[in-house]
Amino acid sequence: MSSKRPIIVSGMRPTGRLHLGHLHGALANWVQLQDENECFFFSADWHALTTNYHDTSVIKQAEREMFVDFIAAGIDPAKATLFIQSRVKQHAELNLLLGMITPLGWLERSPTYKEQRENITDRDLALYGFLGYPVLMTADIILYKATRVPVGVDQVPHLELSREIVRKFNFHYGEVFPEPQPLLTAAPKILGTDGRKMSKSYGNTIDLGESAESTQKKIMGMVTDPARKRRQDPGNPDVCGVFYLHKVTSDAETVAWVDQNCRTAGIGCVDCKKKLLERLLPQQEQMRTRREALLAKPKDLDDLVQLGTEKARAAAEANMVQVRAAMKLE
Repeated sequence: MSSKRPIIVSGMRPTGRLHLGHLHGALANWVQLQDENECFFFSADWHALTTNYHDTSVIKQAEREMFVDFIAAGIDPAKATLFIQSRVKQHAELNLLLGMITPLGWLERSPTYKEQRENITDRDLALYGFLGYPVLMTADIILYKATRVPVGVDQVPHLELSREIVRKFNFHYGEVFPEPQPLLTAAPKILGTDGRKMSKSYGNTIDLGESAESTQKKIMGMVTDPARKRRQDPGNPDVCGVFYLHKVTSDAETVAWVDQNCRTAGIGCVDCKKKLLERLLPQQEQMRTRREALLAKPKDLDDLVQLGTEKARAAAEANMVQVRAAMKLE
């Protein structure tokens, strides 16, 4: 890939199977980006420790499944660099150095820090690693001198914190890093089975390539408009997670049909869910087939990730040489 292309870095935490929220919120966009940019997509296994420190046994298997999902969704290892964060130790080195100059107040106002402290109550998150998550995230991005980071509108504050850290680093040590700019993506809103944002943390997901039986059970049990008590009551699709899945799964004609008939009580919630399954189940079957083919050749997958990790490590070390020189550490 040409070094003159814009550099893009993004990663996901291997904390479980990827789901429809990941596909439509990130992966589909990554597939588009890989053709025109130099992309680094990674397994953020150190980040996974911030909330899953109590059970690390699941990380490596989740990581394998995640890379399978990346490729099954259309990420091409010949176009994008796939790698594992913890195998590129420069991430930890830069994280430590950035931590020396990052004020506590900046971290404590992070939207993610506040949100997950409130929503994840089954484990202690009053931890140094969790508080410092944005510093490691910044290191991940600027280690490759990324100029653009694909984010949704709700993630712009996170990236602004990274930009503040970069500005402070450059102020003290010279213009080493470009300020990463948000590459705003029109990520569709995907609600989970309980009506909240689809998230592994909330246990409300539909996994990529999930079995037909399980997918059907979850869809039929999804929370819909809570104000629609009876079949003859008109509904509001704007508050219904099933409708948001229609918008990324069904064609425009079906979406319009659901919208109109929900609002006029022309269809019930069961009808709406069955119509969604007509499109979703074949898509899940296609993804399942691609996943199984990749999982059947684990060594090929490992080799692809190893090659990507070696490439990432070389790029990271080249930039860390500049960092150490700027800080007069060597």
